[in-house]
Amino acid sequence: MNFGFVIDNRKCIGCHACTVACKSEHDVPIGVNRTWVKYVEKGEFPDTRRLFNVMRCNHCADAPCVEICPTEALHTRKDGIVDFDDRRCISCKACTQACPYDSIYINPDSMVAQKCNYCTHRTDVGLEPACVVVCPEHAIISGDMDNPNMEISH
Repeated sequence: MNFGFVIDNRKCIGCHACTVACKSEHDVPIGVNRTWVKYVEKGEFPDTRRLFNVMRCNHCADAPCVEICPTEALHTRKDGIVDFDDRRCISCKACTQACPYDSIYINPDSMVAQKCNYCTHRTDVGLEPACVVVCPEHAIISGDMDNPNMEISH
């Protein structure tokens, strides 16, 4: 099993439903996000357009945040999810610097590193991550990338 996300940014309408669902699901404080929508402006006036990119942890196969974490608070599960253990984090911020996607933040309330954990409390019982469920355009696809019968594998 190898869980992953495929995000079709061409379908994203910038509604932030994924951001709100994630914040609600994980009680993410104001000012930080596990998932966010980045606006990208293209063209020159009067021919301009706005594109949207959903940003989050990519659960890297060889995650630099996992490699650099001195306490193993960040770790890769057997199913490919890069997860974290709040109790082991010492707030050294090495992971925030190592992440190429700028997807790890220090929670201002608990002072520990946090990031998208693929909604493990949901996926462990067979449910999809909250962001996938709420996306009105089906721009976020999740699943086992090793399973040829899943949409994510196509």
